[in-house]
Amino acid sequence: MKIGTPLTKVAKKALLCGSGELGKEVAIELQRFGVEVIALDRYENAPAMQVAHRSYVLSMLDGVRLREIIEAEKPDIIIPEVEAIATPVLVELEKEGYRVAPTAKAVWLTMNREGIRRLAAEECGLKTTEYRFADNREEFEKAVAEIGIPCVVKPIMSSSGHGQSTVKCEADIEKAWQIAQEGGRAGAGRVIVERFVDFDYEITLLTVRHIGGTTLLEPIGHHQVDGDYRESWQPQPMSEKAREKAHEVARTITDALGGYGIFGVEMFIKGDEVIFSEVSPRPHDTGMVTMASQDLSEFALHARAVLGLPIPSVRFIAPSASKAIVVEGDTDKVEFENIEKVLEEEGVQMRIFGKPEVVGHRRFGVILATGISVEDALAKAERAYAKLGVNILPR
Repeated sequence: MKIGTPLTKVAKKALLCGSGELGKEVAIELQRFGVEVIALDRYENAPAMQVAHRSYVLSMLDGVRLREIIEAEKPDIIIPEVEAIATPVLVELEKEGYRVAPTAKAVWLTMNREGIRRLAAEECGLKTTEYRFADNREEFEKAVAEIGIPCVVKPIMSSSGHGQSTVKCEADIEKAWQIAQEGGRAGAGRVIVERFVDFDYEITLLTVRHIGGTTLLEPIGHHQVDGDYRESWQPQPMSEKAREKAHEVARTITDALGGYGIFGVEMFIKGDEVIFSEVSPRPHDTGMVTMASQDLSEFALHARAVLGLPIPSVRFIAPSASKAIVVEGDTDKVEFENIEKVLEEEGVQMRIFGKPEVVGHRRFGVILATGISVEDALAKAERAYAKLGVNILPR
């Protein structure tokens, strides 16, 4: 492995397709190894752009422009960090010799819920929720009737819970269709209708495929609001049988996707039963807790893996929790105060993402905490959050 000096002719270059808070941490970890980072996103001053060597603004569904930038930059590694990308272009570029991490196939299959659900259920034989796909209102109503109420409705391409809702009664059907059509990353279109699962808890099992094999991290429990992460904690207590099954599911789906990198494998747990939900071939928002809980965060692990570097071990430090700082309003001026109070308790950290504006609600930061137990860490994060002041200033 050779890594040259950034901004010289021998630099090793990584191009991020997506520059949010997760991409920002990946960019920082890559730069610790002396990698030159180019950040792409659909808006100016995205978090990763603020630390990258160069950046470009574009819709990553614009395959022509995406190819132009990649051919001009000639990166050693292309690292997708969002779902909505012109994946046919990445597939073509990979065939032409470019490296996509983990693989173009993995990005293509997971960019929409249909590809990954069919791979998991129909090819890998994993247990999933019952599901139907629908392209229009008529097919949607038929799918809801077949799956039954309650059910969960999602655009096949979205992230952080955008466009997701639960149909609890017939009166919710129209609203769920509208939410899904407005929340998809690629605009209105195909949706998935899933049977509502009765589960005890859900987990993200971060799984790292690297040059030395596959490493499975401690399971992460999390709490969501309309599919959007609000809190996560590690480790999530599990029975030994459920843990073994979860490991088997994670290995099966990540082996099918291939390549090197970190995968966020989401599962529902009911007793000892494990039901596959989704997988992301990139760092996961619930995994931000690893910035406190482990000696190598999910971002450090992703950087090592995609660079082809070894990961001999991952040391778990302490039970930990994360709490998202969600800002609501319509402004390009958000101000945080009382940060000295937030950080006064031992074991508390804070990250402010630096997002340029909010319209509606948006994650602007995260509070991290370690404790003697998960409950202690969660309570510590909650206390710190209660001390934080957020000022929404007029545009």
